[in-house]
Amino acid sequence: MKMTLAAGLSALLLGATMSQAQAFEDRVTVSALAGTTGAGADISWRLHQRFGITAQYAGGLAWDGDYETDEVNYEGDLDISAAALKVDFHPFGGRFYVTAGAMLPDMEANVRGSAKDNQAFEFDGNTYTTAELGTVHGQLTVADGVQPYAGLGWRSSHTQGLSVFSEFGVMAVDVAVDLRTSNDYESRNDQFREDLRREEQTLKDDADELPFYPVAVLGISYTF
Repeated sequence: MKMTLAAGLSALLLGATMSQAQAFEDRVTVSALAGTTGAGADISWRLHQRFGITAQYAGGLAWDGDYETDEVNYEGDLDISAAALKVDFHPFGGRFYVTAGAMLPDMEANVRGSAKDNQAFEFDGNTYTTAELGTVHGQLTVADGVQPYAGLGWRSSHTQGLSVFSEFGVMAVDVAVDLRTSNDYESRNDQFREDLRREEQTLKDDADELPFYPVAVLGISYTF
């Protein structure tokens, strides 16, 4: 009797699972979006009730900012864009999902440094005139190459029609700083070259205090 009851329950559960799987139809969702990586679009394939794959691109975002060290005043123009390929997991089979994957960001700032007294630069306690150096400039890269990403969101990719979606996550960064002078003084003065490398490390250490870039996206989707 017990074996018959267990077999009956197993058959019932198996039948319900198969019916649910057969009832689900894979769907494709296209979206327009905007957020902390810029404006863009993505396409998502909900291939299973609990799994989907999303490809995304956003860009065109720019920030202007100032930053001071003990030696130099810096101005920078940061341009941001990022592509992503992610796997989405819908634990409850509905709108909510967690996602992980890889982002291919291009986040680089053109940096310009000026002497605080407009007469001379001071690097690591050593003074250099503007006549010697010319100008100090270079690039600060916040993230480049393939970076890991994780997040969570809400998307109606399981039902046909128009909807709003959102996603919030974090992307790892890989900061790099490259400074040089317009007079190429670093190639002619070993001490200054060492001082300039230490200044690059100072800027990198300051930027590394935030090891992740926050990603927040809002958009409008249509699921076919």
